[in-house]
Amino acid sequence: MTTKIETAILAGGCFWGMEDLLRRYPGVLSTRVGYTGGDVPNATYRNHGTHAEAIEIGFDPRQISYGRILQVFFSVAHDPTQLNRQGPDVGTQYRSAIFPTSAEQARIAKAYIAQLNESRVFNA
Repeated sequence: MTTKIETAILAGGCFWGMEDLLRRYPGVLSTRVGYTGGDVPNATYRNHGTHAEAIEIGFDPRQISYGRILQVFFSVAHDPTQLNRQGPDVGTQYRSAIFPTSAEQARIAKAYIAQLNESRVFNA
């Protein structure tokens, strides 16, 4: 039986920090850091234009759901209320963003964000 691997793409501050946290979860099969959501073709560390630092996560949905990945992302990886920064890292490349790879991921992300907003977990 072949495992169907899904992909999640998340931006939330330093990609190496997010990668270190997320790759430890059972069901996360691969991680890759890079830049997305910007204006520079073939963005690099030194030339990323308006891209965000992001992580691409390959995961087995039988072991970890996209919803669980979002839960981990929002609970340990970053604070989405910090505009264009995470901790000591400042700049638009450290912004918070979700890049759904399917309509189902977009639906799950919107529902989860609505739930977070309703719970006021990030409000002071």
